[in-house]
Amino acid sequence: MKIEVLRIGQRLVRDDRVTTHVALVSRAFGATKIIMQEVNPDIKDTISEINRVWGGDFEVEIIDNWKKMLKSKKNQSFKIVHLTMYGEIINSVIDEIRKEEQILVVVGAEKVPREVYDIADYNVAIGNQPHSEISALAVLLDRVLDGRQFLKKHVNAQREIIPTKKGKKVLDKTID
Repeated sequence: MKIEVLRIGQRLVRDDRVTTHVALVSRAFGATKIIMQEVNPDIKDTISEINRVWGGDFEVEIIDNWKKMLKSKKNQSFKIVHLTMYGEIINSVIDEIRKEEQILVVVGAEKVPREVYDIADYNVAIGNQPHSEISALAVLLDRVLDGRQFLKKHVNAQREIIPTKKGKKVLDKTID
């Protein structure tokens, strides 16, 4: 399954960190790309550095118009999955979402315009209580991929964490 994430909106100052975390979760939990509007372009540099050191080819695209992007993705046969606490509970739609070939997950920062609810193929709630968009994205991606994203190895990584029961072990591939 191909998974991309669209981040809509940006609240000044607070959201630089939150949007960076949305991008990091997208990358770590199996998405191939994040698309953002109205963001600090330094976020793209941060993710590029993460890719350089930890491997992978996760993409960051900064756009001018999220409405055009949604319509374009629909035309490319992506199914739109909008994360909202007002949507259907994830347990009732996850099996359907897993069957899709391509999904675009929409993650809002501020109040999401009604148009997103209308164009979405799935309006999904992780829970019907206020919660973090970062945690909602992580739960959705983990449920969609059944944890398989954690088995992925990044062959071009300079560093790799070696799982251990205690302590920390990092393999530095730049040292001969």
